[in-house]
Amino acid sequence: MIGLVQRVSEARVTVDGQVTGEIAQGLLLLVCAEPDDTEALAIKLVDKLLKLRIFSDEAGKMNRSVVDVGGGLLIVSQFTLAADVSGGNRPSFTGAAGPELGRRLYERVLAIASERHPLVQAGVFGADMKVALVNDGPVTIPLRMN
Repeated sequence: MIGLVQRVSEARVTVDGQVTGEIAQGLLLLVCAEPDDTEALAIKLVDKLLKLRIFSDEAGKMNRSVVDVGGGLLIVSQFTLAADVSGGNRPSFTGAAGPELGRRLYERVLAIASERHPLVQAGVFGADMKVALVNDGPVTIPLRMN
């Protein structure tokens, strides 16, 4: 499972002009399931996301988690994280899970996150989404669960 985490001061997702998810300070997680991924990896990803200490403490050091600062989570499916451009200039997405598994694991990530954190918003799986964000820092961290 691939994740890309961005620390944001605000972020939102719109589909067909309608906001489907929006947070103030928190983390935007772009997530992509791969063919061999399991529910255990979804749990591992959410656990890592909630414990990741990338918010500043009083001394200005990255020492606080999204839980510590009371921030939100905006979770968006993004199969393009599995892009392979080694064979040319047009990306191949064969490294991404198929739609059925991808949806199931994305929905599982959302469910686990919602069970463990009070503020979780989401995009719409498979939709043409517009994601707007203000990356705070900027802080962007790739995560690969295996």
